[in-house]
Amino acid sequence: MQPDIPPLDSPSRHNRVLIGLVSGAVAGVIANLAGARFPAMKPALNWLLTYVTEPVGQLFLRLLLMTVIPLVVASLIVGVSRIGDIRKLGRIGVRCLVYCVVISAISVGIGLSLANVIRPGERVNPATAAALQEQYKGDASREIQNAKKTATKDTPVMEVVKTLVPSNPLTAMASETPNMLQLLFFTLVFGVALNLIPGPKTTALLDAIEGLYNAAAKIIDLIMLTAPVAVACLLFNNTARFGLDLLQALGWFIVTVLLGLALHMFGTYSIAVRVLSRISPREFFRRIKTVMATAFSTSSSNATLPTTLRVAEENLGVPREISGFVLTVGATANQNGTALYEGVTVLFLAQLAGVDLTLGQQIMVAYLAILGSIGTAGVPSGSIPFIVLVLGTININPALIGIILGVDRILDMCRTTLNVAGDLTAATYVARAEGAELLPGGGSR
Repeated sequence: MQPDIPPLDSPSRHNRVLIGLVSGAVAGVIANLAGARFPAMKPALNWLLTYVTEPVGQLFLRLLLMTVIPLVVASLIVGVSRIGDIRKLGRIGVRCLVYCVVISAISVGIGLSLANVIRPGERVNPATAAALQEQYKGDASREIQNAKKTATKDTPVMEVVKTLVPSNPLTAMASETPNMLQLLFFTLVFGVALNLIPGPKTTALLDAIEGLYNAAAKIIDLIMLTAPVAVACLLFNNTARFGLDLLQALGWFIVTVLLGLALHMFGTYSIAVRVLSRISPREFFRRIKTVMATAFSTSSSNATLPTTLRVAEENLGVPREISGFVLTVGATANQNGTALYEGVTVLFLAQLAGVDLTLGQQIMVAYLAILGSIGTAGVPSGSIPFIVLVLGTININPALIGIILGVDRILDMCRTTLNVAGDLTAATYVARAEGAELLPGGGSR
């Protein structure tokens, strides 16, 4: 007899995950304050983090990442092979690309506007900035080296070729951080090839791949049963480490980023789903709560992708051939929160260094932030090496990145939530444009 596993959109699952999220954050703040007030408690707190909460959180994160490859590969191959008219795939691709670029441009515009109005870099005490830079000097040096390794000397055309087309698809799948764009390219080509082969010759293979998808989906159901505890551990780890004093020191920077993310989430996205997807923003956000909680706790678009795919199909009614393509592209190429964060961070550090960027330089920062959000890995702190490269481009000391490293993880959690929600708005838009009926089970339109 199979266990009774609640569906992803069940209120009981939503509530348990949210309770885990809030309780983990509150417990982490209390632990941090207790450690600061009673230094004798710090060894016990470090033991708890090292041997209990961090392993549990990482186990959950790695289990989700474990299902990304089989789920994405199976979903895309089956969806594309059964899409029928290949021209439909071209329409989906063009709509997805245009939507991603326009929404990312809006997000960067919001971020740069807020940074120019609030000017957070001019509100930080110079002594505090110097102390933070010294504290995270080692981490900054590591990120600068990572950025240098990321930079290539290839021409722009050659860089696009190497970014999109894998020389070995197994390598793209097998790395610690899978190359989702290369994986997408391979599975699309494979799916199109199956589409062009007469049905009887591919039926058995497609049935086997669909069985792989169903098995991966069941694994996700089982993993998500542990989500409340795992989410609590992930939030406890972060809040217990960074502390409230660091938040206070960089308060204006944090406020600027969070205000921009909130405006984009509840302003831009609400308008997009109402006008383009023709569904209620309130109903949309209600149905993706589990995805948002998972994204917030893991800080990884890739780790959230399996849950996002399931929610898009089951809760929002997006057809699998559309959700598989759009959401896989989105996990790497539609990172609106990352684009906004990169723009705000560059302006913040420029203001801190006393450099007044011209309008032309800010337009270049916006352009680079949009491009950078497309190529940024969907993993925690994936945008930091790109920010280092942009700072070097506008002649600002890249070592200043050390100032924001202490709060990057908590802001990473917030911008990843925005990124994943943005992927789902793109999926609903493309699905609606292709004539799909959204919101299974009803819901206000």
